[in-house]
Amino acid sequence: SVVPVLRATLVQGEGPVMPSRKVVPCTVLTGFLGSGKTTLLNHILADQTHKLKFAIIENEFGAVGVDDQIVAQQENTSEEIIEVMNGCICCTVRGDLVEALKRLYKKVAQFDAVIIETTGLADPAPVAQTFFVDEKIQRMYQLDGIITVVDAKHIMQHLDEEKPEGVENESVEQVAFADRVLLNKTDLVEPDELAKIEARIKSMNKTAEIFRCQYGKVDPKHLLNLQAFNLDRVLEFDPEFLKADPTDHQHDDRVTSVAVKFEGELNVNKLQTWIGELVGTPEKAGGLFRYKGVLAVKGAQQKWVFQGVHMLFAGGFSEDKAWGPNEPRECRFVFIGKDIDEASLKEGFMKCRVTEGLRFAVGDLVEARCQGGWKPAKVIKTWDDGNPYRLEVQDRKKTNIW
Repeated sequence: SVVPVLRATLVQGEGPVMPSRKVVPCTVLTGFLGSGKTTLLNHILADQTHKLKFAIIENEFGAVGVDDQIVAQQENTSEEIIEVMNGCICCTVRGDLVEALKRLYKKVAQFDAVIIETTGLADPAPVAQTFFVDEKIQRMYQLDGIITVVDAKHIMQHLDEEKPEGVENESVEQVAFADRVLLNKTDLVEPDELAKIEARIKSMNKTAEIFRCQYGKVDPKHLLNLQAFNLDRVLEFDPEFLKADPTDHQHDDRVTSVAVKFEGELNVNKLQTWIGELVGTPEKAGGLFRYKGVLAVKGAQQKWVFQGVHMLFAGGFSEDKAWGPNEPRECRFVFIGKDIDEASLKEGFMKCRVTEGLRFAVGDLVEARCQGGWKPAKVIKTWDDGNPYRLEVQDRKKTNIW
């Protein structure tokens, strides 16, 4: 296990300094693994029109943090992300959340908001409870609202998942406690299915307003400074809300995380092949709730960022994230899922690592598999934009292949 680590920063917009205020509004951002919470945060950071100043507290499930590499670096912000590593903010590290809020209060007293992003496996109830059972927190902060991001492609299967006795379904809790629901990734679902999803959400939570969106693009005014959290509504469906012991919250023991971090570089072609095999069928991908990573690719200056949910995978070189001149080139990934094989995942990932020199050198003649069969070719470059070889086919056109 890894001791939870807190790292603090503040995110500032260009708005005027607000007069000193006693109570700072807090927004809890929740949603199941892969729903798009970090993408939403990036959207808020990139949108300078809201003129808001806020702090972000970010929680990851896993021993290796990845989201601090994925959250956008904005020129007009002084970054401050507080990351809680290897623990769930709703139970095992809730005390760290309380201490972080108290420690940050002097810095954020003049800010517009604090955004708390929970891990995708968090029950929002114990997080919300924090603002009502600690007297010091009550004097410093006010729970402004709970925003739940929903993955339209996968939400139904997560809501219907049967859990072991005594274990709560986090997706159900996240929807039930929401003051706003962002129905994200609507481009992946047909309109008639979206209507069914909205009806299902409304049957669970009649008061939450639903916003359809893609890539988490929602006007921040619908998310911050809402004064939307209603304790009376919560007590109607959860009378024990204020009395519940956060240590009673049980996660599904079948759900675990596998994380790897090392200094070094990867062969991105091997990585893509491996991930393709890993998530290529519903049987294999069904238990992979979330996977993401930031990688150093041999022969490339840009960082290679990948993330996925079940069979949906996206990865490529980042346009705005490059390795700095004095920054150690490293690779880190996290897989979260049910009944996953930790040894197999680590072995597969490490096989993509570049550990030795290439077999062929520039100028060597080789055989290249092309359309129509094997053809003679010459190596004209190695590690070209992440590709081990750039070859020139020995034909009249001198075709280049990678």
